[in-house]
Amino acid sequence: MWRLHYERGRQWWQYHANASQECDEYAQVEVARARYAASSAAHASDEILRAQARAGLIGAAVAFPSTVDAAESHDPSDKDPSQHSAASVAQAIVKGARFFASLQCGDGHWAGDYGGPMFLLPGLVIACHITGTELGTPTVNEMLRFLRLHQNPDGGYGLHIEHHSTMFGTSLNYVTMRLLGVAADDPAATAARDWIQRHGGAGGTPGWGKFWLAVLGVYDWDGLDPLTPEFWLLPYALPVHPARFWCHCRVVYLPMSHLYGKRAVGPIDEVVRQLREELYPMSFVDVPWSTYRGFCCSVDVYVKRPVLQRALWGALVVFEKLPFPGKQVLRDMALKETLAQIVAEDENTNYIDIGPVNKVINFLCIWFDDPDSPAVAKHVDRLKDYLWLAEDGMKMQGYNGSQLWDTAFTAQPTRLRVRL
Repeated sequence: MWRLHYERGRQWWQYHANASQECDEYAQVEVARARYAASSAAHASDEILRAQARAGLIGAAVAFPSTVDAAESHDPSDKDPSQHSAASVAQAIVKGARFFASLQCGDGHWAGDYGGPMFLLPGLVIACHITGTELGTPTVNEMLRFLRLHQNPDGGYGLHIEHHSTMFGTSLNYVTMRLLGVAADDPAATAARDWIQRHGGAGGTPGWGKFWLAVLGVYDWDGLDPLTPEFWLLPYALPVHPARFWCHCRVVYLPMSHLYGKRAVGPIDEVVRQLREELYPMSFVDVPWSTYRGFCCSVDVYVKRPVLQRALWGALVVFEKLPFPGKQVLRDMALKETLAQIVAEDENTNYIDIGPVNKVINFLCIWFDDPDSPAVAKHVDRLKDYLWLAEDGMKMQGYNGSQLWDTAFTAQPTRLRVRL
């Protein structure tokens, strides 16, 4: 059985193999999973968390209300809002507050699902595959449940769980399924691969997709627009210095530029070799990588790049290919600076980092620098903070939760002195 664990607002799910499955909680979870699978809803309702609240397993100070209590206290006047009395409104407020209190974890925070994006889990799975980090069978099974349930009818995947299919979402999630052990001839894998091939192959995935495929070893770094790490050596006074970017943009392209500068590629194992031949309309050795640089599948294009941006990419391509005295020294200085910035963020955030994207890329940077570094184990320990389990499976959240927001907003009504 899965159990939610928490400590001072930190929350993570852990599988307990010895827990009995002959209980009401397990039956409720299975019913919720079947109900979700049969529905057309995109969003889950956190039924696994609620099942644990009903069983008194999350440490809430208020017991979860039973359906019998709710039915007995039902007010027939609810059918006509104009008939609500002050007493019935007050009763509804008290019932709602008690219900919400029954979902409060023992340390005072409210846990919950902060998922939705479909491009986060692939990064975590690719990073774990490269580094040899074991996810465990229960986690893999729940991740696959999530991928199967959120596959679009046309076989593809979107940017998020309500989005139409894109090359970005489909290529990354197809790779994720294969890395998690799904066979190439599995119906879900076949449908996703067919979508990729119908739309010209994975070379049409946008820049972030190209990055992940390149570091995995199923795409060539020459097919990326340059992520030149030397920008981090520029004077901070310049407006183009990366440290002046929006925080999420800055800390994502920081580790990306580090790995690009190293041309880092993970181990080429059997599944990687198979993926190389599955993602493109021609053999991997015949792919014209430079023609894919700057190319994006039409369904993924929202805004066409302006002339100035294309010119900048072209100049950076020349910089990357042009030999000149001291170039390697400059590159080494840039890699040293970017790694120092990465380490600083890791240590300042206790390895949780600003968000899920740079979290796993930082993890890779540390591993490529020194696989035996103690920081690798610290990164692995914080991976579970980003994973959430619901009846639609296990997903990677947009942050490590929204605990502070939810708890702070919940505390505001207490100023109204509502008595439970």
